[in-house]
Amino acid sequence: MNPDIGHDSPHPAPRALEAAFVTELAAVRPGLSGAYADALPPARAAVLGRLWRALLYEPLPGVAVRDGRRGGAGLRDGRVLSGPPRLPHDIGTPEDRPTVRLDGRAYAHPAELLAAIGMPGAAGLTAELDHSVASLALSLAGAADAGVVGTGEADRSLAYFEQSVIDGHPYHPCCRSRPGFSVADQLAYGPEHRPVVGVDLVAVPADRCRVAGKWPARLRDGDRLLLPVHPWQSRQVLPGLGHQPFAAGAIRARPLMSVRTFAPLAGGPHLKTALTMRMTSQVRDISAGGVTNSAPLSALLSDVVGRLDGRLGITRNLAAASAVVDGAPSADLAALLRESPSDAARLRAGETVVPVAALTARPADGGPPLIRSLLAAAEARWNTVDWLASFARSLLPPMLRLLSWGVALAAHGQNLLVVLDEEARPCRFVYRDLADVRVSPARLAHHGFTVPPLGGKVIGDDPALLRGKLFGHLIGTILGSLVSALAEGDRNTETRLWAAVAAAARRAYDDLPATGENRADRAALFGAELPVKALTLMRLEGTPPGDLWASLPNPLA
Repeated sequence: MNPDIGHDSPHPAPRALEAAFVTELAAVRPGLSGAYADALPPARAAVLGRLWRALLYEPLPGVAVRDGRRGGAGLRDGRVLSGPPRLPHDIGTPEDRPTVRLDGRAYAHPAELLAAIGMPGAAGLTAELDHSVASLALSLAGAADAGVVGTGEADRSLAYFEQSVIDGHPYHPCCRSRPGFSVADQLAYGPEHRPVVGVDLVAVPADRCRVAGKWPARLRDGDRLLLPVHPWQSRQVLPGLGHQPFAAGAIRARPLMSVRTFAPLAGGPHLKTALTMRMTSQVRDISAGGVTNSAPLSALLSDVVGRLDGRLGITRNLAAASAVVDGAPSADLAALLRESPSDAARLRAGETVVPVAALTARPADGGPPLIRSLLAAAEARWNTVDWLASFARSLLPPMLRLLSWGVALAAHGQNLLVVLDEEARPCRFVYRDLADVRVSPARLAHHGFTVPPLGGKVIGDDPALLRGKLFGHLIGTILGSLVSALAEGDRNTETRLWAAVAAAARRAYDDLPATGENRADRAALFGAELPVKALTLMRLEGTPPGDLWASLPNPLA
């Protein structure tokens, strides 16, 4: 524990990693040093707020009693945590500088607090919190330095909106943890720094690749496939696999929110590359199953979504490939070519496609979330409740109908994009990253769909898992973060916003057949509790692999 943190001094001394970042920053970008120092307190506060939410709502070991509305928790050993009241959907504001007290002692650094709690299996998570704070401070400083590039149409490009998301997942305390990236790497590859990255190409004989779909001629060299590879992966991982770039920096592209997916400057499909490091909860490689499933899953979902009313589209997987290393497809040397959301959205004049995460993101100067700026620019044509009601009426019917048919989309802020017209009206939606969906062969077959051979975790008939996949992301993340961003802490406004969402959900279910499955799905959506991923619990050592869940009070109940 840091001895400089006392009862009346919640301002922590610099942690070792923060100091290391300061030293490296002085060498590679000295002009950012002052901004980085200024960004450390808000970065600590943002990550602490996410950790405090987890302590109040997730089933973490050693926490016996939780009361989010009053801002308190009791540990099994008798110690008491106290801090600001927080509801599960709160995403905080730049003015929020929470202090959490453990038996009266104040903490303002999340890693210091978690270390003091002494939670079982939390050593790795404590280190990740340190990295999340240090990296988020760099993101805040670098984004402010990058500023706004261009005006007019350039500001409405998909890449611009993607790169406007500075602080990552709104509820994950490891929101900016990038433990494999140096400061120089983050400045070179972090989307919030608005770089242009040269994506490498690695040549692999076609007979030593597993391929799904039709690999394009432009990414071939004779009998070899040219696999797009993240330059960090080329430097850190490929030498151990016995490979080196065929063409370094061959494709100029902008990194998108996921860091390892790129939008080529020349247009065309987006490039999803392997990046063998853990960010938030996952190592960002591309599994053999993901390559194998990519084409048949894309075809299935294109068929299913094509039978909707046009309010939801998907980005198709166009091709995928992985190199065979030591006799098996390598998750570290693989790539997927995915239709651009801008192409999948079939934009009309005046329309813009925006990731929902960008709507709730704040600019580096701490101004209002993008959605509030868009509504203000619409010259009072919308109030917040009417806008969210329109959003929910467009989104919930296709999502709930897909669940009825047997498809549960992981519709969180990165995967779901909304098409807005010139007045910020939600027109329709686009979903991307098909690897994280769940499909029920039984439900799909009942509704006349032929399910191709698919492997891995995408297959499952358990209705609880299907509902958790959809409802946890849709209500717990998408709509929760929008309610928080639109209400800006006004609880009365939040109540009206949730009522608008509930009305849209009831109407969507009224339009579905009253089958037993639909009635059960509806009851779960309006139940007392809502299943959401236990994001912090999943990062503790010794917990089972895969998704773990928390039950939160349901704002639609």
